[in-house]
Amino acid sequence: MSGGLTQAVTAVVGRDLLIALRRRADVLTTFFFFVIVVSLFPLGVGPEPERLRDIGPGVLWVAALLASMLALGRLFSGDFSDGTLEQLALSPEPLSLLVLGKIAGHWIATGLPLVLISPLLGLQFDLPPAALWVLAASLLIGTPVLSLLGAVGAALTLGVRGGGALTSLLVLPLYVPVLIFGAGAVTAAAFGTGYAGHLSLLGAMLMVALVVAPWAASAAVRIALE
Repeated sequence: MSGGLTQAVTAVVGRDLLIALRRRADVLTTFFFFVIVVSLFPLGVGPEPERLRDIGPGVLWVAALLASMLALGRLFSGDFSDGTLEQLALSPEPLSLLVLGKIAGHWIATGLPLVLISPLLGLQFDLPPAALWVLAASLLIGTPVLSLLGAVGAALTLGVRGGGALTSLLVLPLYVPVLIFGAGAVTAAAFGTGYAGHLSLLGAMLMVALVVAPWAASAAVRIALE
């Protein structure tokens, strides 16, 4: 990217992070939703280590997926209401890269905290140390994919009444492969089998999403602005 384009994308990321800091309640809602949902399962299913180890990867990944969906409504709606998206669309810089900057800011504010807290929460499910590191790695690769795919759904429902529920219906089928391979990697590590293939597939999904999702989301934003 050229210097001017890099500065524009960096400015979009910085602006969104600043807004997130000013609206800490929204960010904390996503974070504590993840923590509470994960923490309730050991209380509900009992203290048996084998059972907790079996369900732990799936519970952690489903909770991260739901937390990611919870934050999607704030990705474009505020900027759509105050005219910022229209200004970005009129910018000489490619809208797809500016949208990518918004997605990056959204992930840093809502996805990265989940990655950082996940090993601690994984201890509740008696996951071995190797599985805890794989859990963090899988979320580090997979949660950006959730944000990228979610951005497409959020852009498609801009200005639509009941857009939050519609966004969830649109993106949930796309989230299923990420969930399967993310939880599969942690399960494989917990039981001492190979997990590299799962992480490689997550990485491939991330590469494809980085190329396709910003372009698709920017196209949907332009349609919503017309």
